[in-house]
Amino acid sequence: MEPRMYLTALRRRWVLILLLGLVGAAAAMVYDSTQPTLYKSTASVFVSTQRGDTTSELVQGSTFTQANVLSYAQLARTPVVLQPVVDELDLAGSAYSLAKAISVDVPLNTVIIDITAENGDAGRAAEIANAVSKSLSSVVEDLSPKDQAGKSAVTMTPVAPAVTPSAPYAPNTRLIVVSGIMAGLAVGLLLTLLWELLDPRLRTVSEVLQTSNAPLLGAVARLRRGDTGIAMLQDAHSQQAESYRRIRTNLEFANVEHKVRHILLTSATIGEGKTTTTINLALALAERSDRVLLIDADLRNPQIADRCSLERSVGLTTVLVGKIRADEAVQRYGESLDVLTSGVPPHNPGQLLGSQAMAELLGELAHQYDFIVIDTPPLLGATDALGLVHAVDGVVVVVRYRATRRPQLLNAIEALRAVNADILGTVFNGIKPETSDDRVSYRPHPGEPAANVKAQPGSARGDRATPKAQPELAGMTDADEGSSASHSAD
Repeated sequence: MEPRMYLTALRRRWVLILLLGLVGAAAAMVYDSTQPTLYKSTASVFVSTQRGDTTSELVQGSTFTQANVLSYAQLARTPVVLQPVVDELDLAGSAYSLAKAISVDVPLNTVIIDITAENGDAGRAAEIANAVSKSLSSVVEDLSPKDQAGKSAVTMTPVAPAVTPSAPYAPNTRLIVVSGIMAGLAVGLLLTLLWELLDPRLRTVSEVLQTSNAPLLGAVARLRRGDTGIAMLQDAHSQQAESYRRIRTNLEFANVEHKVRHILLTSATIGEGKTTTTINLALALAERSDRVLLIDADLRNPQIADRCSLERSVGLTTVLVGKIRADEAVQRYGESLDVLTSGVPPHNPGQLLGSQAMAELLGELAHQYDFIVIDTPPLLGATDALGLVHAVDGVVVVVRYRATRRPQLLNAIEALRAVNADILGTVFNGIKPETSDDRVSYRPHPGEPAANVKAQPGSARGDRATPKAQPELAGMTDADEGSSASHSAD
């Protein structure tokens, strides 16, 4: 993944990261409430020797004190010092348990011993620290050498008696809560990145390009609420309409050896918008030529007749079985687009599309039309489309944003390459628009309204000279725009 994709993932799931940060803070506060409140107090004693009469004796005494001060500090946590404290203050527990609540420190290059005691009671902590310093002084004086008068050569003088602390030192609520927040945010970041790495749904153009290893012909923004999906008729100046015109232009240069005239559109699975893409692409081609034919070859779940408000009972299957000629079955949609609907659904759609009759029909229509656009079933749901790939100039695979999965697209591309199909490219459907439609689209001046073009009802090609009442665009959205069951998907 590219660094930009990681940043996009963090921006897309910042709510999850923030939520886990708050969960971490709440967990830290619960943990903090279970911790005992502790106070600590420190008493300091100064270690010295009896005054000497000469400079040499003073130096020797100072050297002796510095050499033994660390030993005296270790002595402060032994039972010989702590047991008298336990007895004096009537403490619960033994001298060994008290040693866990005592810490001793000797500042560098000093002969000062800091004795710190911690306890759940502030006053008790000060009493224990002072009692330990007193007991240590007594034990050291007993253990140190004596002079001729029987006095100890080492004395300990209290220099900073322990005082009752005003606030507890533990638990450190601020540190615990901050640590909980940081831990929650870290978990959120980790889950977000793992989610991004393990999520197989295609979300970016680079993912589509890497998975399909085919050119990207165009990307179409998702539909807005109330849109029918046929942007070329509903709003010819919309962002979606311009996207289909861009796909049309890219198809003109998809094959440098010969012009692309016959195009087959398919997808990996249902719900990826191939029918909507097929209709809009055919309408975009019809802007360049009045000899464009749209064929609904999705005989398992045809959608074009309903989407375009055309007659469905007479169409491709009727022509293939010889009940009617092709020119009699073709209907007009819009001003310049001819449509051959699916006809009556057959029981053997795969065999019918791969038959010699289908090949002869396409050959006949190739002399009558400049462009033929064919809508076929999804590749992973049926193999019908594979029987037509060699009868067209190329195949366009429709991919849907956050719906198509990498393995699905990869399997569809491999299925096409297994039969040596000419893959013209992919169309990334349903992406997020970077900005609003009004800001991106290049519309006519408000004082110059565009022509209101509507679909004409189905009619035979011979009746084109007699316009009929124009129906409104189908209010239903394309079944392949959603993730419904196969009964309502393309």
